[in-house]
Amino acid sequence: MRFRSSVSVLALVAALGAAPLAPVHAQMPMANAPSSFRPLAQQLLPAVVSIQVSSSGRSAQAGRQDAPEVPQAPPGSPFEEFFRDFLERNRPQGPGPQGRPGQRPGPEQRRGQSLGSGFIIDAQAKLVVTNNHVVEGGDEIFVVLQDNTRIKAELVGADPRTDIAVLRLTTDRQLTAVEFGNSDEAQVGDWVLAIGNPFGLASSVSAGIISARSRDIRQGLYDDFIQTDAAINRGNSGGPLFDMQGKVIGINTAIYSPSGGSIGIGFAIPSNLARGIVAQLRDGGRVRRGWLGVNIQQVTEEIAESLGLRGGARGALVARAQEDGPAAKGGVRNGDVILRFNGQEVREMRNLPRIVAETPVGTAAPVVVWRDGREETVNVTVAELPADVAAAQGGGGQPAQPRSQVVELQGLGLKVSPITNELRERHSLRPEQRGVVITEVTAGGPAAERDLRAGDVIVEVQQERVNSPQELQQRLDTLRRQNRASALLLVEGQQGQRFVPLRLREEAPGNQRRN
Repeated sequence: MRFRSSVSVLALVAALGAAPLAPVHAQMPMANAPSSFRPLAQQLLPAVVSIQVSSSGRSAQAGRQDAPEVPQAPPGSPFEEFFRDFLERNRPQGPGPQGRPGQRPGPEQRRGQSLGSGFIIDAQAKLVVTNNHVVEGGDEIFVVLQDNTRIKAELVGADPRTDIAVLRLTTDRQLTAVEFGNSDEAQVGDWVLAIGNPFGLASSVSAGIISARSRDIRQGLYDDFIQTDAAINRGNSGGPLFDMQGKVIGINTAIYSPSGGSIGIGFAIPSNLARGIVAQLRDGGRVRRGWLGVNIQQVTEEIAESLGLRGGARGALVARAQEDGPAAKGGVRNGDVILRFNGQEVREMRNLPRIVAETPVGTAAPVVVWRDGREETVNVTVAELPADVAAAQGGGGQPAQPRSQVVELQGLGLKVSPITNELRERHSLRPEQRGVVITEVTAGGPAAERDLRAGDVIVEVQQERVNSPQELQQRLDTLRRQNRASALLLVEGQQGQRFVPLRLREEAPGNQRRN
């Protein structure tokens, strides 16, 4: 890592006789920069292990993300031969087609092999933490210690949602363990150390800094990754990311790389997320997650303005509180903005699923919501996330059929109609669907800009139900008279319910249609 000093620039300017520059703040002294990582590495290496997983069948090999590959090297380079020989020696040997020892399996008996990393968290219970994707689908799992001792391991439990797995070793050997640290205290710019098994090269150490916090890499609902520039490559998956006190603050899990090798963008699961998952896996072999039973969406600046939410865009907007779900039973309503859950601030939408998931099942959690222009608190008893969360749509009886009466909403670029049998069939609407259906959207208009489409149903305006085009028009006219800049619509379409802030425009004089 290179640091440029501004002192040399000032000296050059002075030598050239230029006008003096404005004072430049001196660089902060790097008092905590280690002169060497050797003492820390020597302390930690015995607790970091390599993991070898074999699985039957061609499909297992195809699905392995950490299968050993020969790293790219210049053609004819000695490194090319070194890597090839090294990986050849580390491939699993097995009986051949005729059962002769030492022969490689034939195509019919082909076994997939994956390599990964892990770390020992309990020397007495012989427990190892790694990534789920390293061991998933494996028939046999072996852990290799720093001194090359190979030990058989069994899977205690795994959690695909956070990509964490716990193994137990079958051995009488004395082991060295490491502890989880507090990942919330790790800040951008802090030194970190990554140890693992990249490309099968066991006990490899790399150093870097924390590049960013709370990264969402679209791997799941609970993404909250630490980004680091410490070199992480294939085979590092499941290995530890250490702080300078030797505590595990992350589990190295993924990299961003066009080439497959490290380009300085790696991601680790924070220890404060991993700790609770590991505890549940070691105790019960599975993870029980809290469940609230809401469909949520991000609060934008326009939505915040529509709701009069003080402090700008924040929290998670409840598009739908599922019927008979924990939230609905506790008093959470559609249109509420969840600001705090069980004492934790919900800064943005994606924070909420992780906070709820980490809340113990059965907890009576206070939930602070923004409703009707003020904060209110309701209490919700957290339930366990069902194995298959499916919102069942119940029948409510067939409503009386109104006659079709298309109304154009001036200045908004859309036409609406009551829900008729014809429109219900044309747009595949539910039998119990209520609201006003959009029949036409003008290209380039405000509605089109918000991705409203024919077949979408407007259910509410400013969190009040609408049942006819005339009622919808009246609500919009009222908002215009109040000089409101936008109207907050609750819209139900093919992708479920969502809130849409729709900018209001002045109508043409005399209520005439604009062409």
